[in-house]
Amino acid sequence: MTKKDMVLKSAKELFGECGYNDTTFKKIADRAGVAVGLLSHHYGSKEKLFRAAGLDVAERLGNVLQDEVAQAQSGLDAVCRFCQRYLEFSVDADEDFLVLVRCSPFSDLKTGTDRDAMVHKFAQIPALLESCVARGVRDGSLPDVDVSETASVVFCNLVGAVRTKLLTPYSPPTLYDGIVTFIRRSLTNKCE
Repeated sequence: MTKKDMVLKSAKELFGECGYNDTTFKKIADRAGVAVGLLSHHYGSKEKLFRAAGLDVAERLGNVLQDEVAQAQSGLDAVCRFCQRYLEFSVDADEDFLVLVRCSPFSDLKTGTDRDAMVHKFAQIPALLESCVARGVRDGSLPDVDVSETASVVFCNLVGAVRTKLLTPYSPPTLYDGIVTFIRRSLTNKCE
């Protein structure tokens, strides 16, 4: 692993553990075992390093989800695979998902001009879920629902489950399995 890679990995860990405000160049440099000047040399500012950290995690998440839904046999299967893989990714210690939870561009206003690039990258994830729902409506594995609204509600369930599991003491041990079951049941049992 190069020093630049070590800096990015340390930054993702610290942004996830401490949030944007409490993560400093000094903390990152100390964890990475490099001089503070190296961070400035490679990234310029904490804002730019934060952007690189968030974009890296979001990019990996998007790729993992794309690969997962590509294996689906139907739209419903694609939605369920998306949900399962999203939740698995969130608890994989190697993925540094907490940087997305604690420092999302929607909740941290310290990201300045980089906010637009981050929002664009993050928006690709729910857009993929929306395409899975649309596929299900087209192939008949899902009822004729409002695609955008349905994808939004499913995604909100995922976000809520992740925040409950990762940030609160209220998570039952089977929360993630229960969420996927609930989403599948909700999508296949049309409620009027």
